[in-house]
Amino acid sequence: MAFAERNWAGNVAYDAARFHEPASVEEVQAVVVAATKVRGVGSRHSFNTIADTDGDQVSLAAMTRVIEIDAERRTVAIDGGVRYGELATFLNAHGYALANLASLPHISVAGACATATHGSGVANGNLATAVRGLQLVTAEGHVVEVSRDHDPELIDAMTVGLGAFGIVTGLTLAIEPTFSVEQTVFEHVPLATALDRFHEIMADGYSVSLFTTWRHDEIEQLWRKVRVDSEGSDGVLDAAATRFGATAATRNLHPIAELPAEPCTEQMGVAGPWHDRLPHFRMGFTPSSGDELQSELFVAAADAPAAMRVLRGLGQHLAPVLKISEVRTVAADGLWLSPSYHQDCVAFHFTWIPSWAQVQPVLADLESALAPFAARPHWGKLTTIGSRDLHSRYERLAAFGELLDEWDPSRKFRNAFLDAVLG
Repeated sequence: MAFAERNWAGNVAYDAARFHEPASVEEVQAVVVAATKVRGVGSRHSFNTIADTDGDQVSLAAMTRVIEIDAERRTVAIDGGVRYGELATFLNAHGYALANLASLPHISVAGACATATHGSGVANGNLATAVRGLQLVTAEGHVVEVSRDHDPELIDAMTVGLGAFGIVTGLTLAIEPTFSVEQTVFEHVPLATALDRFHEIMADGYSVSLFTTWRHDEIEQLWRKVRVDSEGSDGVLDAAATRFGATAATRNLHPIAELPAEPCTEQMGVAGPWHDRLPHFRMGFTPSSGDELQSELFVAAADAPAAMRVLRGLGQHLAPVLKISEVRTVAADGLWLSPSYHQDCVAFHFTWIPSWAQVQPVLADLESALAPFAARPHWGKLTTIGSRDLHSRYERLAAFGELLDEWDPSRKFRNAFLDAVLG
């Protein structure tokens, strides 16, 4: 019988014939060598079949935890099963931090980096840009290490690797001294202001998110996260409210207005450790609304206001299936399959109702409307964009496929998802 475990959202039932939870690199090697087809699975927060296989599926959740700080090089080495929540807690306790975090601390580091998952900030790259080294088990069962110091082009190709080069059993990440963050939420930013002063608004904090349903001529919520150690906090409430026409929230809010704010990180301008403010959701609670589908599209930062006008025009069409949309900025990088490859980007995230039959046609219309902006989809979320358009928008995708053929000529790590992407 096939392994019937589902992803977190419940919309994907994995087809794996066998499921493994190895406790060591040696056990990973044994599984990979014996397998004809094999895929790694992280915290199961992808909404598509990127981690699926009809062969052997491998989770590193049972691996012996490794978190080792190198203070001189300002790096941390971790095993492939570590999640951001546990890593962040450990780093902060030892006086260190990551530069940024995604909205969920529940996700695995290896899986997030492999799909270019991100936080927000005009100067902050996606989470994979912190990677300084990878350890992986290849199709032949060899343990290979690739580092930015010794293999810069290879690390650019393999970091956002979609799980295609092997099972990532270890990562080395850049770290920095710990810092504090204040998070303040504002309501009712006029859409005209958001469009006219978009880049100013998004640069007005270490990390800024806009939440909207696209149904009204306003941005319903603006979440502003400020690094206290570098930017201070005097006048934060008055300054933002005055400049952008927003109203400071008087209580903690959930991005989906009708949901309780208890799962969300502390707001109201109360300073706290970086790992308790940069995510939107707290580690001990069900992330986001829990019952949903997600998509995300990236456009060049310069095109963001024009793309937002298109989305506002689609507001009523999106309304029956859209719970909330988030707008964030992501800095340019050199990672081959990063949506921000060689361009600063704005990410448009969509949280949908949990019905693919209803969402799919609306998403197709949305992606068609954003096609003039050559929008790049998130690798771990739902899209209707086909291989031909992916190749035109991800300019290194063909080279990525050629490198895969060198590293995995038997296509042991390929699956239907990768076959569809690569064409």
